[in-house]
Amino acid sequence: MSSPAIDLRSDTVTRPSAAMRRAMADAEVGDDVLDGDPTVRALEERVAQLLGKEKALFFPSGTMANQTGVWLLSRRGTEILLDAEAHLIHWEIAGLAALCGVQARPVRGTGAVFDADALRAHIRPLSPNAPQASLVALENTHNGAGGKVTSLEGLRAIREVARANALPVHMDGARLWNASVATGTSVGDFAACAETVMVSFSKGLGAPVGAALAGSTAAMTDAWQTRKRFGGGMRQSGILAAAALYGIDHNWPRMHEDHERARELAAAVDGAGGARVVPPDTNIVMIDLPAGITANDVSARCGEHGVKISPWNATRVRAVTHLDVDRAGIKRAGEVLASVLEKSRRR
Repeated sequence: MSSPAIDLRSDTVTRPSAAMRRAMADAEVGDDVLDGDPTVRALEERVAQLLGKEKALFFPSGTMANQTGVWLLSRRGTEILLDAEAHLIHWEIAGLAALCGVQARPVRGTGAVFDADALRAHIRPLSPNAPQASLVALENTHNGAGGKVTSLEGLRAIREVARANALPVHMDGARLWNASVATGTSVGDFAACAETVMVSFSKGLGAPVGAALAGSTAAMTDAWQTRKRFGGGMRQSGILAAAALYGIDHNWPRMHEDHERARELAAAVDGAGGARVVPPDTNIVMIDLPAGITANDVSARCGEHGVKISPWNATRVRAVTHLDVDRAGIKRAGEVLASVLEKSRRR
């Protein structure tokens, strides 16, 4: 009998543990659209307190929460400035244009992610013939850059440039939990650099569904209506909120293990077959392939040996560590991936 596959395609593939399922089954619930669900309220209060915001709202997905943040803070017919490889540009199916009526102005800096100097350089002078900016969007950690953390100092510098140009800031903090664990900076300190902040529960925290958007009471009052407009009003959603609360209490404290395993995987693979690994800050390992080897081919060959990874682009693959893959699994994944890379070079 073959061993179960080692799935490193994303930290979204985690499955709720038996203890998390018990918490979900035992959750006190109500109709969150009509009267408010008590467990959802508890989660929202907890997240608002952690992020240092007045209020938070529970969402079905991080994408919906991101789009709501943009809807609230931007103006139709304007542009938002954000990293050229941001999730909001590449992985939300043009929601900025289709839902929010704004266009993206990609900002590319000299490093893995944009910084204050790059942002300053991309703000257009006022002109009757060019779109005005209405929002700056950040992503921390940055998925496309390999789970890169923008430091608190870097975020504050970006925030100052935005403030000098009267631009609000939205933060896509889907993996802000990871950024905090990696740096020792509180999620609240990170969140203070933005008016609205999205955090996800369905990645490293191991919950099956959900995200939250946090900000001022006034903003979240508007966000409630926007969430409803986008189809995100949920009923007895305390069952899902209970999983998120469990993840914060039990899975966040052990998240450093995912970062350690990412470094172990990176060390096992770097240089194999001429591949080069982007040194991971957190739990995402990006592997750049040498000429003549395609990401689709490497991904398929790893899959044949029971290791699932994702093609990121034509010459890069991604592996993401998470709580469902232990150290033995990472060791096996590293062996398979290194072997596939070496054999691919010899073909």
